[in-house]
Formats: sequence, C-alpha cells, structure tokens
Amino acid sequence: MTSKLTRVLLLLAIASPAIAAEPFEPWPSKDQLRSIEQAAYACSRDNSTEACARARELADPLMDHSRLPGLCKDVLWSLMDEAKVANTNDFRRKDTITTTARRIPRVCAEPAIKKEKPKARQA
Repeated sequence: MTSKLTRVLLLLAIASPAIAAEPFEPWPSKDQLRSIEQAAYACSRDNSTEACARARELADPLMDHSRLPGLCKDVLWSLMDEAKVANTNDFRRKDTITTTARRIPRVCAEPAIKKEKPKARQA
C-alpha cells in the first residue's frame, strides 16, 4: 500500500512541473486573422516586396502557436509559400493567394462551443 502511494506521489511530482511549464496561449483574435487576410490581398493585388513580406511576417508567428489545428497551419504555410513577388502578376497567381487568404478566417477561427440541447421531459 505504501509503495503504491509513493509511486503516485512521485508521478505527480514529476508531471506537475511539465504541466505548469506550459503557459496559456490565447487563440488568435478575429482582427489578427483578418489582418493576415488583408495583407495577403494586398500582396495579391500589388505584387510588391513590402506587401508580400508583410503577409508572411504576420502569418509566421502563428506557425508556432500551440493551440491552432494542423489544417490552419497548412493554410498559413501555403500562404507563406505563395505570397512572394512574381515576374508577372497574372490572374492565376492572384487567384491562388486570394483563395488561400479567404480560408484563413474559416479554418483558423476559434471553434464555437456547442451547447447541448436540453432533454425533453418525459411525461
């Protein structure tokens, strides 16, 4: 009995610093996601070094965000890859960046907590 209690206490002592070491990281705000989207639109439209660098600069910190799902990081990664200055700013380039930018608010937004429907009373 004593050895089991000792094991449990040792396990808790080892695990507690690891749990306490992870600080809470808030979900990116809608404004933050919207600013990334707007910067991507500017990159698509202007095809300038400054606009494209701004889009990549805003998206990069979210790649290390601990709470974002992999799908969101995939979209951000695609944007960072696409948001580069091109020789010709053709429709295909603009469409690719714009389509990726439109996905950011939908894929990276904080998921809504669904409330359970109250159970109907049985008579």
